[in-house]
Amino acid sequence: MILNRRRFLQMASGSLAAMMLPQGSLLARARRGSDRPNFLWISTEDISPDLGCYSDAYAVTPNVDRLAAEGVRYDNVFSHSGVCAPTRSGIITGMYPTTIGTHHMRCAGVPPHEVKCFPEYLRAAGYYCTNNSKTDYQFDPPLTAWDESNGSAHWRNRPKDKPFFAVINFTTTHESQIRNRSEAMLKRLASLSPTERHDPAKAQLPPYYPDTPEVRRDWAQYYDIITLMDKQVQQVLDDLEADGLADDTIVWFWGDHGRGLPRAKRWIYDSGLRVPLIVRVPPKWRKLAMPDQPQAVGPGTVNDDLIAFIDFAPTMLSLAGVEIPSHMQGRAFLGSRKAEPREYIFAARDRMDEAYDLIRAVRDKRFKYIRNYMWYVTRGQDIRYMNEMPTMQAMRRLHAEGKLVGPQKQYFEPIKPIEELYDTVSDPHEINNLVGDPAYAETLHRLRRVHEQWYRDTGDVGLIPEPIFDELKRPGGQYETASPPVVVKRTGGSADGSVVTMACATHGASIAYRIGGDPKGRTGWLLYARPVSLGSGETLYAKACRIGFRDSDLLTYRPGDPVAEAAGPKERDHWRDRLDASDVRQRLRTLKELDHKGADAMHSYLLYLEDAEPSVRYWAVVGLHAAGRLTADIAFARSAVKARLADASVVVRVAAAHAMCDWGTEGDGLPVLAAALKHPTDKARMLAIVALDKLGPKAQPALEQIRAAAEDPDDYVKRVALTVLSRFDGA
Repeated sequence: MILNRRRFLQMASGSLAAMMLPQGSLLARARRGSDRPNFLWISTEDISPDLGCYSDAYAVTPNVDRLAAEGVRYDNVFSHSGVCAPTRSGIITGMYPTTIGTHHMRCAGVPPHEVKCFPEYLRAAGYYCTNNSKTDYQFDPPLTAWDESNGSAHWRNRPKDKPFFAVINFTTTHESQIRNRSEAMLKRLASLSPTERHDPAKAQLPPYYPDTPEVRRDWAQYYDIITLMDKQVQQVLDDLEADGLADDTIVWFWGDHGRGLPRAKRWIYDSGLRVPLIVRVPPKWRKLAMPDQPQAVGPGTVNDDLIAFIDFAPTMLSLAGVEIPSHMQGRAFLGSRKAEPREYIFAARDRMDEAYDLIRAVRDKRFKYIRNYMWYVTRGQDIRYMNEMPTMQAMRRLHAEGKLVGPQKQYFEPIKPIEELYDTVSDPHEINNLVGDPAYAETLHRLRRVHEQWYRDTGDVGLIPEPIFDELKRPGGQYETASPPVVVKRTGGSADGSVVTMACATHGASIAYRIGGDPKGRTGWLLYARPVSLGSGETLYAKACRIGFRDSDLLTYRPGDPVAEAAGPKERDHWRDRLDASDVRQRLRTLKELDHKGADAMHSYLLYLEDAEPSVRYWAVVGLHAAGRLTADIAFARSAVKARLADASVVVRVAAAHAMCDWGTEGDGLPVLAAALKHPTDKARMLAIVALDKLGPKAQPALEQIRAAAEDPDDYVKRVALTVLSRFDGA
């Protein structure tokens, strides 16, 4: 593992919270705000590099194009996920979601103790940090992450002469707006001039889309809303100029993942991962950004280095002169701590809303390798939200009618290849799988090895079934609460307690404080990074915060109140520690290598059915079920799988029941699935309803239980149940 556990535990065990933040030169720099740049991030949602400055002749983006002419256009920038929440989780922490356990869409993560939102390091260095206003980090942002995070957050709210890091996020280009035909949207689109509107007839569609009026209209409106966003970008830049800050501010413009259309968003093809990034560096900061080659960030430059989203956090710290924490997995591409360019980027797809999948990818500048760990699942799974897109509806309709041709069929293939390999230079749409081509055998072998090494080095937890992982990270579904901070004795401090030093026993906790004001408010909290001075009669309020935990109770302190000797170490056993101490991940990886043996692996899977770890038993049953599709000789496996219907783990029972139903013994399997629909754990119910969905007409005897699931408190369980019912009702 690359996590520096020893160093962190040495600092955190009973230590001052301030010790967790970069010190030394950082504090000196914090006193000299004028010698540091401001930072402005302008982020937009769901767009690929479909901009004029990226040589897209269909695009109308004069303002972003102008920004690119004034700065650096990065041509090889990639998300680690094709959807917003896992993407933003990695950006804000500088770590892979598959390492910190925030990989499933809309999960509630409990990252390892050392993980923080990177703006906290900037705040400790004296920056005023604002976010307007999307978070979507797969955890609630702690009070210590931002000075402001709301729809009114702005650099203009900062104290005088304080450097700032401001994020402004536009939702104009979100997937939902491509299909938006409301009166309000039509009015916004009507505000575009005729030369700014995009003619559907002139659209150049990817080869995996059918050429229909619905698809062309979606494609044109996608470009229209990019043009609307382009105008918003210029307004922000105008505001920066009007405030006299343009010469002191490094501006980033980027998209959070690929375009919000089928086979792009949610997928880890380049259409879902590759994004625009433009960085404008004012002249006075170019040597700071590229000490050895300041002209490389001058106007109109282009950079083709591979850049990953997890590189954003360390790059920001590098530009601000802040030490990059050793646990961060990204590497800086600008600033005094700039690293060597990376050779590969990595990406993952796990549960997307109500659709389970497990895909990993590694890419160099030319080739993309994809490993489908759930190869037996079609790409064309139902996601109700995605199905609202007219393009998706057209694809499904034409597929049902047998009218899709060529690459258009790929999305609906009943199973996926175990491995995919694409030459992204000659095949940018990734439709020609080279895995079987002997000419690319060496490339396949190289990228396969790189993927396997990344799985090991980053501690990828994707093979732990979600219900098991949820219990591992948060036993009983119960949130932990951070210990309240305490005021501790300070060597050489004031006798009257007017200079306050605080500590917290919870590993990884930060402390938010305020002097006076409303102790219940969400805004106005400062980050504790050094001793606090209190005036006579002033009251200090403080809370401890840790990502994935509930905030602590409130500390209230006035000069002269009693102080503690120390915080007192509070040892907690984190899921990452427990997982790293076992070999379960490696056993799972070894088991999944049996995918390559097809039906010949069935006897090997049987050996894993008695494993002590339910995760291993689960994948053994799934492996038998999947391999059984490739052979008629399943009789010897049926009795072994049937025995797992009484397994101690609900995930194993569900997997076994699904297999038994597929193998023609619904009488054995359906009662188990129906019982699992009543399980207290939402993701266990999710697995059960997904299995019933995949059974098709065989699920009919469980219709009553499926109707009950349509009222489930978990939205994803409800969505799948409604999809199943819609099929029965339409039959």
